[in-house]
Amino acid sequence: MSDSTPTTPPEAVAESPPEQGGERTALMELALIDLRERRAALLAEIEALEQRRKQLEQDLDGTLSGRADGIARRLKGFQDYLVVALQDLAGQAELMDLVVQPLQVQPSPLDPAPEAMPTASPVVQQSPPAAAGQFSQDAELIRDRLALFQGQPDFYADPWKLRRSLEPAAAALLDDWFLNQGGRGAQASSGSRNRNALITAGAVAILGDLYGDRFQTLVLAGEPERLGEWRRGLQDCLGLAKEDFGPNSGIVLFERPDALIERADRLEERGELPFIVVDAAEQVVDIPVLQFPLWLAFAAAPDELALEQDLA
Repeated sequence: MSDSTPTTPPEAVAESPPEQGGERTALMELALIDLRERRAALLAEIEALEQRRKQLEQDLDGTLSGRADGIARRLKGFQDYLVVALQDLAGQAELMDLVVQPLQVQPSPLDPAPEAMPTASPVVQQSPPAAAGQFSQDAELIRDRLALFQGQPDFYADPWKLRRSLEPAAAALLDDWFLNQGGRGAQASSGSRNRNALITAGAVAILGDLYGDRFQTLVLAGEPERLGEWRRGLQDCLGLAKEDFGPNSGIVLFERPDALIERADRLEERGELPFIVVDAAEQVVDIPVLQFPLWLAFAAAPDELALEQDLA
């Protein structure tokens, strides 16, 4: 019996593998195309993220600048002090002598008139009057003003007049400074810069009644923030404006004693009277300050100095 089972030709078996290899090549090409598209999409996304990062950095810088500007605006006391300091610098530059002039000692506005002084010997000089005698003739006016200042405050008084009330202790301090110390001496601090500014405002108001606009108040405080407190305190107590603080105005603020002394010398050269006020935080009063006819230094207690050091 013969085998009738069909047999597969050898040629058919040999042709199958090439067809399968072609399909694999096509699939790999499709996979590569897909990978290239994904790579291009990822690169585009990375580029977009990079641009976003740069934009965020710019926005962050702008936001920090805005915050810094806001902080600078809040430091108003320091800003006001800089304005006054620049005005004083400009005024000093205008008054600066280009040629050195010989030193001349000018008499103080508080010295007696030459015709009222007794005739002196050409060799022997007369001793200056005692400090307390400077205001002895004005004692009644000074005490009347101090009594008036202890009454109801006059919030609508004219500029350079005291608009606040003095406590009895503050009035007694000014009475002692004017009539016992003759306007030249140290007094105990009241415990705060605002109260010291109020006492100084009372002295300025009385000096204004005695000398009109022939004197200028010079305040020495070693920190810009302290000078800002002095400006606000005097401005409130005397009804002043920003224009009243400057080299050519009634009150000048100083951070360094040498600049204050130079200004006081120039005032005396022009026949005007400097009134020097030293902040309680200044632990040392320069000796040249003591030569001027009017100065008031506030002496702080140890606890007040400790508090100033903590706040510094």
